[in-house]
Amino acid sequence: MAKLDLNKLPKHIGIIIDGNGRWAIKRGLPRFVGHDVGFDTLIKILKYAFELGIDTISVFCFSTENWNRPKVEVEHLMQLFRKAFTKDFEELYKYDAKLYVSGDYSKFPEDIAKKIEESLEKTKNFKSHKLNLCLNYGSHDEIIRAVNNIIKDDLKQVDATIFNNYLYSKDLPPLDFIIRSSGECRLSNFMLWQAAYSEFYFEKTPWPAYTKRKLNKALLSYQNRERRFGAIKDKK
Repeated sequence: MAKLDLNKLPKHIGIIIDGNGRWAIKRGLPRFVGHDVGFDTLIKILKYAFELGIDTISVFCFSTENWNRPKVEVEHLMQLFRKAFTKDFEELYKYDAKLYVSGDYSKFPEDIAKKIEESLEKTKNFKSHKLNLCLNYGSHDEIIRAVNNIIKDDLKQVDATIFNNYLYSKDLPPLDFIIRSSGECRLSNFMLWQAAYSEFYFEKTPWPAYTKRKLNKALLSYQNRERRFGAIKDKK
């Protein structure tokens, strides 16, 4: 495999985790096992990405639609978040990664919401990396929330900069690169505004089986693309 150019990494990567349940079912295991293994994979990939020098990572962890899954599965996911904010994310904070949360996490159980608040406070002065977790998040909800807050503030006219300042991600750079696992080729309501000029990479491997090598392959693909942002590159 060609060598990554660490000077040409995307500044902001989005990760859409997909395929945890299908990975488990294919192996004759309960779906929750896929979520457990998938979470371990997430920690490993995030650490590696920070080690490479990726500045900002947004992860689609739990969508507004995920509440519609079976109650036992939702409860297990809540337990994973409870464990993550109590222990597992401590490994990521060692990388001086400031935590951001996109979504209405107040809908989570009270103890989890409190742990999230504690993590936000603990990392507020961290500067080396940014970790944005999308929790109870949907881009349509985010955009509608922004519009309603603009109306509440009685603004008569807005531009892209003003609108962006009403989004959860207002302090984050635009998305450069979005990776989705498990072969699905869609955004599924993930950061639609922020993805306006993103490059996409759809990986067939389900998330629990995702590896550092897979991330390297995706990043090499990104580095071989020409980003023009609607312009025409001067061929002179």
